Amino acid sequence: MLMQTHEARLAALREELKRRRLDGFVVPISDEHMSEYVGDYAQRLHWLTGFGGSAGFAAVTLNEAAIFVDGRYTVQVGEQVDESLFAYRSIPKDTLASWLKEVCEENATIAYDPWLHTSGWVKALEADVTGAGITIAPVQPNPIDAVWSDQPSPSDAVAVVHTEELAGQSSAHKRGQIADWLGQEQLDAVVVPALDSVAWLLNLRGADVAHTPVALSYVIAHADGHAELFIAPEKVTAELTQHLGNAVTIRDRGGFESALTEFAGKTVSVDPTFGVAGIAQALTAGGASVVHKQDPTILAKAMKNAAEVAGHRSAQALDGVAVSRFLRWLEETAPSGEVDELGAAAKLLEFRQACGDLRDTSFDSISAAAGHAALPHYRVDEDSNIPIPPGSIYLVDSGGQYPAGTTDITRTVWIDTPDGAAPTAEMKDRFTRVLKGHIQIDQAVFPQGTVGGQIDVLARQYLWEAGVDYAHGTGHGVGSFLAVHEGPQRIAKPNGGQPGTNAELHAGMILSNEPGYYKPDAFGIRIENLVLTVERALDGAEGRYLGFECLTFVPIDRRLIDKSLLTQAERAWLDGYHARVRAILAPQLDGEDLAWVERETLPLS
Repeated sequence: MLMQTHEARLAALREELKRRRLDGFVVPISDEHMSEYVGDYAQRLHWLTGFGGSAGFAAVTLNEAAIFVDGRYTVQVGEQVDESLFAYRSIPKDTLASWLKEVCEENATIAYDPWLHTSGWVKALEADVTGAGITIAPVQPNPIDAVWSDQPSPSDAVAVVHTEELAGQSSAHKRGQIADWLGQEQLDAVVVPALDSVAWLLNLRGADVAHTPVALSYVIAHADGHAELFIAPEKVTAELTQHLGNAVTIRDRGGFESALTEFAGKTVSVDPTFGVAGIAQALTAGGASVVHKQDPTILAKAMKNAAEVAGHRSAQALDGVAVSRFLRWLEETAPSGEVDELGAAAKLLEFRQACGDLRDTSFDSISAAAGHAALPHYRVDEDSNIPIPPGSIYLVDSGGQYPAGTTDITRTVWIDTPDGAAPTAEMKDRFTRVLKGHIQIDQAVFPQGTVGGQIDVLARQYLWEAGVDYAHGTGHGVGSFLAVHEGPQRIAKPNGGQPGTNAELHAGMILSNEPGYYKPDAFGIRIENLVLTVERALDGAEGRYLGFECLTFVPIDRRLIDKSLLTQAERAWLDGYHARVRAILAPQLDGEDLAWVERETLPLS
């Protein structure tokens, strides 16, 4: 009999904890690779609590339970999680350690799955509960798996070859770079646990995780250039075996943990962000010395080569057509009041699918009307879905996965009324200030060695002048037919607690440029393009300088612009941007779609 209620599931978990003589268990949103998006089999937090957000965790003891989320999910957790079962706790104000000290009896043993947490997380929690009489202990198998009777199996989709034409470099070349790094660092091997890093290193892709074209697998790369790929046998095709060649040994993913015990007397590197505690624990148990260094594929993956850049431009051109067609449809249809958030998201997907090369969306589309647009990470579902009101702002943040590249774009548009009501002065003021900040990032020039945290202020300055701000980062890295959120680079406040703000920006890195503004329960604004970091030749420059090249080309809604707030230079930027939009999209369009793009890209009067 399936447990249909969260109350029954919580009770079953507690019984399992009692059976194992445990006093509590921590339930994160993660998989064995610390992925942003996880397969259905790993959706343990959702199964237990009903929470569908992408960040947060729960903690359960025999008598108490709590769910911890940050401010992005305050509304969502209230809608999805029964507060009579799970107390709401807000990150970062509330911590797991303080909650455990509050609810646990002396000598309590709180368990965690070592394949779902990093070693750093374990050490930090152990330090935080020191002296409280609480023991933090690894446990296998996962207690939730023991009571989740209809838990889905991991995907059995086959892994596919990502051609060198799209990748720009052979897997052998990349493995050679890793071998050189291991030699320089005097290491014997490195564990590559992140799914997108495995995919990049071996030039393979998959369909095991929503929104990210990766295959469930691990790699251990050795100093001699040899690598071992741990992947389920049913995923391996003759084509993949031939592609990998003799220098890559294919082993069953189920044997990965035992393989980690084969490094006695050797020094092995594990990434501190993506390497779970179970990896380090198995290596140590087998007699290896473990060092925590950033996975050497991460920086190399972030610095796109010429083939990847060309592919991304191709994907953006396709995506720009789809989004522009959608915006024309929305402009004509939404004023009737008969379009809702789910319907708009579905229509946008239709336009992307019509391009003929879409493999997946790059994340769940944010289709947000009126007050919902004030929630930066809003995710529409059947319960939250509302009609898009005429005379309101609509925000759509979406992206596609194409073999040539990964896209991510946000457009904020005004929904007309039958009588032609205009946006309020406040709406136009905030939109224009966001646009001005967007332009500043687009036009930024900075010396080599600059980090994302140093240029974040450029996007916020005009909002700050009006006494307002936004609570998310300004930009994140983007992969090449891989993760839509890719490190190490990031543009955000240096003290925002987000990783990557101290990562140096390098030529070849792709980032989003997405400042915003959000008025609770009223409206939200975000303008997002992707940009490529490029070298800038400056007369008389002392040293190497970088800047950004825009990659995303879709019209920006001029109805929301207060032209009096724009300088002549900013007007010129907007007109120049729209001229490039027209040049890229017009050859791919005809009829009413072409006429709409030509109208929307006219110079600002």
